[in-house]
Amino acid sequence: MEHSQPPSTQQQDKLQDSFGRTVEYVRLSVTDKCNMRCFYCMPEGFKGFEEPENWLTFDEIERVIAAFAQLGVSRVRLTGGEPLVRKNLPELAGRLAALDGLEDLSLSTNAALLNRYATDIKQAGVSRINVSLDSLKADRFKEITGNGKLEEVLAGLAAAKEAGLSPVKINTVAMKGVNDDEFIDLVNYCAEMGFTLRFIETMPVGSTGRNASGNYLDLQKVIRTLSDTFDLIPGMVPGGGPARYYRVRDNDLHIGFITPISQHFCETCNRVRISVDGALYLCLGDEHKVELRPLLRQGISDAGLAEVLESSMSLKPEHHVFKESPDRVIRFMSMTGG
Repeated sequence: MEHSQPPSTQQQDKLQDSFGRTVEYVRLSVTDKCNMRCFYCMPEGFKGFEEPENWLTFDEIERVIAAFAQLGVSRVRLTGGEPLVRKNLPELAGRLAALDGLEDLSLSTNAALLNRYATDIKQAGVSRINVSLDSLKADRFKEITGNGKLEEVLAGLAAAKEAGLSPVKINTVAMKGVNDDEFIDLVNYCAEMGFTLRFIETMPVGSTGRNASGNYLDLQKVIRTLSDTFDLIPGMVPGGGPARYYRVRDNDLHIGFITPISQHFCETCNRVRISVDGALYLCLGDEHKVELRPLLRQGISDAGLAEVLESSMSLKPEHHVFKESPDRVIRFMSMTGG
């Protein structure tokens, strides 16, 4: 098997899709397993996880991300499921952080294990994290997550701050009738901790996402509501994601809004996703994929892998159809990666 990383000085042209968008961000799922069961993400009692032998190995992941980096990808986010349940994750983070061309390595987590791993992932090269936190009320948090313990998450967030992970972004799925009475409390918590807060609209990804559609809350309304309490002005936060940010005037607090339904951001989409079993998804709202694992295990060369990645960009659609065809995506969010 031909396997040699090309020198960084030979980096090729950036990846572009059929609509002229540059792809420079990969969200990499390292496991589809999770230690929580958020009702909008994974069905209760779900046991259809990928077998570990079908997961990409660390060597295979490193090859794929190295190929992406040579094609101009500079950002990688480790996701799951819950990425911290993957054994030896800090080792993988260290290997990816050392790749030529990779400028930003981040991680999405529910933070329940972060008290144990915050220092290790920081030392390995993870610079910043996104943390899912939908409620600051212990009973409600447990109900949303199925079994989550709020105190573990808050301890993990404190450990992340102590370890120097920055920025810490809190991701809150805004849900009507579930947590819409806590938004001001979440703003105040993030202001106190020095975190960035981001609200996200529910998406019809899999049956779980569609079941949560009754709780859908248009974030344009949330922006107006928060503006009545806080003096919000347009702001910017570093990162490759789709949030539109506001800053609280006379405060360092930034509040982001991710609006895939009410105001989609497809025209600026710069990302693709890789599932734990090596399927390359070109759009969260589409089932088109390219299976990389069989190619890797059949001995594809580095040059051949790069060609596959380049040609895959033609499958990236112009936009998702969450509104027009909410039943299109049948896989669960935990199967794709956040």
